[in-house]
Amino acid sequence: MTANLAALLAPRTIALVGASPDLHIFRGRTLKVMLGHPYAGRIYPVSRSHAEIQGLKAYPSVAAIPEPVDLAILIIPAEFVPDELERCGAAGVKAAMILASGFAETGSPAGQALQARIVAIAARYGLTVCGPNAEGYANTRAALCPTFSPAVDNLSVPLVPPWRSRGHVAVVAQSGGMGFGLFDRGRPKELPFSYIITTGNEACLETFEIVDHLLDEGTTDVFLLVVESIKHAATFERVAARALAAGKPIIVAKLGQSEAGTRASRSHTGAVAGDHAAYQAMFRRHGIIEAADLDEMVDLACAFSLLRERLPAGNRVGIGSASGGGGGWLADLCVSAGLTLPILDAPTRAQLDQIIPAYGSSQNPVDATAQAILTSGYGELARLIAASDAVDAVIMIVSARLTASFEKEFDKLAAIAKASAKPIVMWSYTMPSPETTRLLSQAGYPLFTSMTACARALAAMVRYRAVRERRLRAPAIAAPPPAMLSTGPASAVLRAYGISTAERPIPGSSIQVAVRCDPTFGPLLHVGFAGRTALAPVPLSDVEAGELLERVGLTDLQGADLPAVVDLLVRLSCLASDSADLEIELEDVVVHERGEGLTVARARLVERPDL
Repeated sequence: MTANLAALLAPRTIALVGASPDLHIFRGRTLKVMLGHPYAGRIYPVSRSHAEIQGLKAYPSVAAIPEPVDLAILIIPAEFVPDELERCGAAGVKAAMILASGFAETGSPAGQALQARIVAIAARYGLTVCGPNAEGYANTRAALCPTFSPAVDNLSVPLVPPWRSRGHVAVVAQSGGMGFGLFDRGRPKELPFSYIITTGNEACLETFEIVDHLLDEGTTDVFLLVVESIKHAATFERVAARALAAGKPIIVAKLGQSEAGTRASRSHTGAVAGDHAAYQAMFRRHGIIEAADLDEMVDLACAFSLLRERLPAGNRVGIGSASGGGGGWLADLCVSAGLTLPILDAPTRAQLDQIIPAYGSSQNPVDATAQAILTSGYGELARLIAASDAVDAVIMIVSARLTASFEKEFDKLAAIAKASAKPIVMWSYTMPSPETTRLLSQAGYPLFTSMTACARALAAMVRYRAVRERRLRAPAIAAPPPAMLSTGPASAVLRAYGISTAERPIPGSSIQVAVRCDPTFGPLLHVGFAGRTALAPVPLSDVEAGELLERVGLTDLQGADLPAVVDLLVRLSCLASDSADLEIELEDVVVHERGEGLTVARARLVERPDL
């Protein structure tokens, strides 16, 4: 943990530069929000116009504050920020959060110059600077909310559910509105947030540097990220690998997937969104879960927050329901999400049939009918289904509008959730009451109100566990000795990595293989077959190469020599990893019958002109 990041996120003393008594403007609202929480540190308003602001003595400058300042919050017009940051550095301030806008996001030379000055001043004084164009943050453990966001103003509930001691969630978002929007949607679902941190233009401090710090700190178990761009691939890969190894899921919304979205990112924070397919390839490698919108991010966070230590071992799901229609509908959505619903085993069905009326069904989905729920309860139904060797996870369909039945069952539900090695989640077909949401969360059950989100969350949990286990047990990639690649024909370079070429192909199934250099992430291996393409970062393991073949449909080829294709992809990925300055095209790779190998008909190596 670096001292400066600690000064940024957990300061003991704060200077609010630009503080105002006017509660209708951001400069006044920020101080009001801070004073609305029981932060134990000291807050010093800085203003040249007022001797006292909102009950606190104000100071004319940061230098006039009577003790060292850990964090300066700058909420003044953009043109004054560099000079004020300079004064902060000279006064020994350790960190700064810049809430002002009007920098590189404007696209103007003047705005870019102002941001460049910020970067230079931060480097000169060793300041940790977050922003500009940020919306502040919230540190819930410290009850510190230096932000003007209404999401943490005048709360009727504590910042964190008081009963939650584990499964805390941190938000790191380039968009301030979206970052605090996640808190606003997640807190009513009893989601325990550790931090909400907004980073704006990320002139100095980037998202994954913050994630790295929070991993060191150890109080966060799930990360929600709203990302417009990644500037340093090496930092991203190192931190993403750390989070995966620790079993702390990263759920991300990557903005700028469309042309219109890219334009929005550029005007919002000055970010260059990049090629989304490249981002997806990197996310896939590191088990990062991409979400479609705020609600899905919150639902995923709820599931992982409660269940990250007992993720499903496979994709077999059992559904228990009092509504036959709800069971069938949810079953369809589970299958669409990549899950399966096997018929339950005979011993489990025999036990279920003892509590289910004759007009119900114990197959899967289990239609227990309202009668069985009334007499035996949701807990007993969940227990019996979870005990089946035929399933890896359970979804219970409930009506969570009324709290009484869940209060009656609370102790049993909590005991079942604690004892089960398999995750059990719930979907309510009626809108749940806040009391029921709280009770079920306390008992250990994520509660969904969207069928699609429920199915997708469970599928994401299956994939995350599979990726993590594969990465943890994966052997090191055995690369051939690197060759001198700057000169020589393509055939000679490929031959050094055990890849031979031939001028005339033998008939068979043809695929395309290439290495392209992404501006952010470097070499990526592309595979194309029958109109489908997939890509992955290099170097590749045998397992990752096999996944590429599956994604483009090559595994559907009956009798094809797929091991030879896997071997080719691994060797080519090692070549690409050893020489990031080359782009490689295998324009016609013909795959023969099993045992007959493949033929690389045409190959071309091109040195990148931008290097």
